[in-house]
Amino acid sequence: MKTTIAVAAIVTSLCTPSSPYAADPQLGRNLAATCANCHGTDGRSVGGIDSLAGQPKDTLVRKMTEFRNGSRPTTIMHQIAKGYTEQQIDLIAAYFAARQ
Repeated sequence: MKTTIAVAAIVTSLCTPSSPYAADPQLGRNLAATCANCHGTDGRSVGGIDSLAGQPKDTLVRKMTEFRNGSRPTTIMHQIAKGYTEQQIDLIAAYFAARQ
């Protein structure tokens, strides 16, 4: 019961205006900037690696989650994905999904 309350408090704090996720409207863009080395500027790959721009948000979240939990084969993405929280993955996916 105490664990459930603690988890609920954490989740609630992430959704409040005082949360760093709510406070910085550019956080998704800033987090996504790290993807440019492989996936191209603004998620538009110049070849060899998938472009992220314009992909559906739920697809991007699913793929990142699969990378993070090791169920999707990869060379490096499993290591990168483990560095992001679920909320950060959601912000990154929303950023790229909004790119055309």
